[in-house]
Amino acid sequence: MKLPRDVSGEELVRLLRRYDYVIVRTSGSHIRLTSNLKGSEHHVTIPDHDPIKVGTLSDILSDVADYLAVERSVVVRELFG
Repeated sequence: MKLPRDVSGEELVRLLRRYDYVIVRTSGSHIRLTSNLKGSEHHVTIPDHDPIKVGTLSDILSDVADYLAVERSVVVRELFG
């Protein structure tokens, strides 16, 4: 599945709540999220841009997939499918 080209930072933050990510701070135009879903903390920083660049979105989703120990395509399908 291709990554969407029109995802904003706020929308991605909202979508990542599915994996128990919560906002821990904002700094300038970046939003820091933390999840404890797998027992250990995982942090990810989301640019508050509209839209997020495709390469940046890809890197964020790959990082989340690594934390969840699943393929990136699974994360993409669950969030955008």
